[in-house]
Amino acid sequence: MGLLLDSFWRAAAYCLHPRVIALSFLPLIVMVAIALGAGWLWWDGAVDAVFRWLESYELISRVGGWLVSLGFGGLRTVMAPLIVIFLATPVIVVGSIVAVAVLMAPALVHLVGERRFPALEKKRGGSVLASIAWSIGSSLLALIALVISLPLWLIPPLILVLPPLIWGWLTYRVMAFDALAEHASKEERRLILKRHRWPLLGIGVLTGYLGAAPSIVWASGALFAAAFVILVPVAIWIYTVVFAFSSLWFAHYALAALALLRQQPIEAEAMVPVASRDDHSR
Repeated sequence: MGLLLDSFWRAAAYCLHPRVIALSFLPLIVMVAIALGAGWLWWDGAVDAVFRWLESYELISRVGGWLVSLGFGGLRTVMAPLIVIFLATPVIVVGSIVAVAVLMAPALVHLVGERRFPALEKKRGGSVLASIAWSIGSSLLALIALVISLPLWLIPPLILVLPPLIWGWLTYRVMAFDALAEHASKEERRLILKRHRWPLLGIGVLTGYLGAAPSIVWASGALFAAAFVILVPVAIWIYTVVFAFSSLWFAHYALAALALLRQQPIEAEAMVPVASRDDHSR
């Protein structure tokens, strides 16, 4: 618990570092360009398709007519954009995680290592290509889990539990790998991920709940259409900051755990492959 809290406060302090603030704009620019480009191409068609789908159901159509009779006809027109935003949010979240992992995480880990662990040997157990492949594979698994769990979101308590858990698992998978890719060997990374699985997963879940906060901004964008173009970059920037913070939290925790592991010579020796030990003994 001490390591978890210590790494939390250090990550929060590092978020105020000018280099971290500057780096946060790179994934922001990429994601905003993608989101606005996709919205320009498909927003009207997606909203019209959802509206026609809602009108095709007699019960929903009657509810819409009832709202109009009560003077709440505006709510009827808001439903379609809200559903489109609801379906697009998981894609935006996953895209933000991948963007931070690819464009920010290596620099953030380097910053933590440079300032706090300058003497920590870099064994480079994970390459850039391996990190990208790991991020993409984990993201696909998370998207599949989100799609499969969609019917369960209709149960009120589960919508507050399932999405943050899935996002937290994805954050844990991606950020923990990136935090150890440069400094740890493959054997060290596997041992740390096994030994510290639950604290690392806890970091992922907590940041997953923090990542749910921009959903309020998305909903506001649907209700105030005039400000939607402004609110979209704001929401994505919040996602970027949250996942940048999680990357720093994982970096501080994982590198501290790695430094402690290397202070235990018996276990470090046990991680050396058998063939390597045989070569040294000859």
